[in-house]
Amino acid sequence: MAAIELDGVTKRFGDVTAVRDLSLQVEEGEVYGFLGPNGAGKSTTINMLLDFVRPSSGRVRVLGMDAQEDSVAVRRRTGVLPEGYDVYTRLTGRKHVEFAARSKGVEVDVDSVLDRVGIADAADRRADEYSKGMRQRLVLGMALVGNPDLLILDEPSSGLDPAGAKEMRDIVRDEADRGTTVFFSSHVLGQVEAVCDRVGILRGGELVAQDSIEGLRDARGGDTRLVVTVGGAVDGAVGTVRDLDGVDSAELSGETLTVSCSSDAKTRVISALESAGVTVEDFKTEEASLEDLFLSYTDGSAVSDEDRVEPRAEETDADTGVRT
Repeated sequence: MAAIELDGVTKRFGDVTAVRDLSLQVEEGEVYGFLGPNGAGKSTTINMLLDFVRPSSGRVRVLGMDAQEDSVAVRRRTGVLPEGYDVYTRLTGRKHVEFAARSKGVEVDVDSVLDRVGIADAADRRADEYSKGMRQRLVLGMALVGNPDLLILDEPSSGLDPAGAKEMRDIVRDEADRGTTVFFSSHVLGQVEAVCDRVGILRGGELVAQDSIEGLRDARGGDTRLVVTVGGAVDGAVGTVRDLDGVDSAELSGETLTVSCSSDAKTRVISALESAGVTVEDFKTEEASLEDLFLSYTDGSAVSDEDRVEPRAEETDADTGVRT
């Protein structure tokens, strides 16, 4: 059973279409990265999953249930770390977790929850004494209450130092190993690349790509960066390299030539340099990062048929007590 299903979902706010004909499916136990520039429709989509906003058309199902008709049941089985969250400054960390447990009708070992997110030593301090990173950890702890079947994390690394970000990644992977589905939105693309099984990229309210990161690389022609350490007269050869089939760009900086090219063009680049009398002292290949792929799918204002990658078949939240 799919944990999340959106079928032809469109959401309009007056004359503005925030999400347009969005269809995607997230499988149980999958860690799914949901990406897009500001204003792409990510938050609107998350709000439709939680029935904070209702679609203008289309169908939304979460954990096998209708997101509108069964919204209360969906939220009881879902842990949410929202973007722009807030906490109750007069309550201790312990009281926050207890409140989340009562809202979900479950019993919980509060100290164990707070220990898991790294703030057990601050359990009885008021939240107004917490740093931003500690508040982020607290809200994550509240989201984990009740061992949810679905975790929705919107910018979960915000405010966390590198150690905290690593702990966040570890928690995400632990939850996935337990069978939890994780729907993960973040601008920290390195975090997404480290934990996600698949990613979907929104642009202008439309899903322009959905696949594993390796699949996205392949869809972009397997683009790589070939970094060549060169010697001798190089300037005249750079233009020759740029003219080769499969080469997108070639830039020379000192003794380093960086070439963006398809995988099958690498040999041609090296041969062209050597034929031009350039000494190739060393070279290495760097795969396109998720950031590179993200920018390639989100630059510009329109999506051409060639650029589109079709998906493969494959407020106050009363349940968390967090003001969003």
